[in-house]
Amino acid sequence: MEFLVCVKQVPDDSVEIHLNPETSTPDLSQADPEAGAFDTYAEELAVRFIEENEGSVTVVSVGTEDNKTCIKNSIAVGASSGYVVADEGTDCLDSAQVADLLAAAAAKIEEQEGKKFDIILCGKESTDAIGGQVGPLLAEKLNLPLVENAVEITSVDGGISVKQETDTGFMMYEIATPAVVTISKPDYDPRYPTIRSKMAARKAKIPTLSLSDLGITDLASEAKISSLGFEEPKKRQAGIKINETEAEEAVKKAMDQMIADKAL
Repeated sequence: MEFLVCVKQVPDDSVEIHLNPETSTPDLSQADPEAGAFDTYAEELAVRFIEENEGSVTVVSVGTEDNKTCIKNSIAVGASSGYVVADEGTDCLDSAQVADLLAAAAAKIEEQEGKKFDIILCGKESTDAIGGQVGPLLAEKLNLPLVENAVEITSVDGGISVKQETDTGFMMYEIATPAVVTISKPDYDPRYPTIRSKMAARKAKIPTLSLSDLGITDLASEAKISSLGFEEPKKRQAGIKINETEAEEAVKKAMDQMIADKAL
């Protein structure tokens, strides 16, 4: 199987981010860029699949030239090659534009590498915008079957079996390939690169695909969604502690407080 994993570079989600008071935009100065969490699960799933079967994993990211660092990190943990789609304006696109670029990039990479992708993987959502739209839009653009929130993929005759996580359990699907699958959190974590693989990945050549390479022009005029601004969530007020030692008194005090707050 040939995999194409779509990776978005996002700020480190372990860092608490606040708005810059001067610009009213997120202050990302302390958050290093990295691949989105669900994208790393997607790549790990793909790498495990080819280790058990056969094939290769290619990664692609839409953004800026800086995304090459993210791609090299992906190569260090099992991808065989990677590409960055970068041009003027590709760092601030809506989901539909990103899907258009990924569809064009998939076709271009297939042409350059002389192979067809059987499975295109996306994280179920990014950890910054949390839109969850790129995978479905990409499937529609490519006219391919789609399964969302997958946690496992296995090979079957004529295609793949996909285990989908739902609110009440799991669903199993069998679909023909090529297909698009979005990945949720499986029951394992992404692997860490070894020193040797990190050193080798640093030397990897990451081609840049421009809009002209993909045959796309006037991208900015096609945006359907734009950001109007940012607001930090309101701080929660501290709760009220009930320190009564007797249960009867504690319950009475709690009920009185809820009545005063019109919660009852």
